[in-house]
Amino acid sequence: MTFQSTVPNVFFGGDSAFGPKNIITAVAHGHEAAVSIAQLLAGENPRNRPPPTTNLMSQKMGIHEWSYDNDTSLDVRYKVPWAKAEMALASIRVEVELGFDAATAFKEAQRCLNCDVETVFNQSTCIECDACVDICPTDCITFTGNGEEPDLRTRLKAPALNLAQALYVSGELKTGRVMVKDEDVCLHCGLCAERCPTGAWDMQKYLFNTAMAESAKRPGRARAVQGVPA
Repeated sequence: MTFQSTVPNVFFGGDSAFGPKNIITAVAHGHEAAVSIAQLLAGENPRNRPPPTTNLMSQKMGIHEWSYDNDTSLDVRYKVPWAKAEMALASIRVEVELGFDAATAFKEAQRCLNCDVETVFNQSTCIECDACVDICPTDCITFTGNGEEPDLRTRLKAPALNLAQALYVSGELKTGRVMVKDEDVCLHCGLCAERCPTGAWDMQKYLFNTAMAESAKRPGRARAVQGVPA
């Protein structure tokens, strides 16, 4: 979507185009509008979107040393404090969610599941010692005989019940077994990679870059409206 209006040099999105949403949606629309504006200023068709790029980079800095905290925690999620109902109802300007103080915000941030980090398995260096299976806090790794997916799901250490999530299955190992990992319950904590004696497991940061608008060098009259950043 280009977010170009019927006036070619006017782009808009967010609340002004689709009604009340949230700030994430508005920022995403602004990003796409900025790409369109850059294309227009360069004399290109705004519908032609630059291709996205992906990048994988190992998070290992040294032997068994990771660039993020992989300690798992069973702490209960902190609840965001709310303003008293009588105060919130008295004025529309009162923020209902008060937010965390700095110390609590830091603790909650430490609960991050490292969603941008994924496990990468190298079957050629795996010695099938099952150390990764033993240390996994969610039992998401299983070494078993190969088979059709419905059959595999019933033979995992923890049955994979979410059929919408594909299984991560390796090629055939030296014993004829395969490594199967249920991504639906994986925390991306990196303990499997830290425990692995041969480095068969790695934790790699996954970065997906959508089309990025280059800074416009030519003068133009394109603009964004209603708070959508150009």
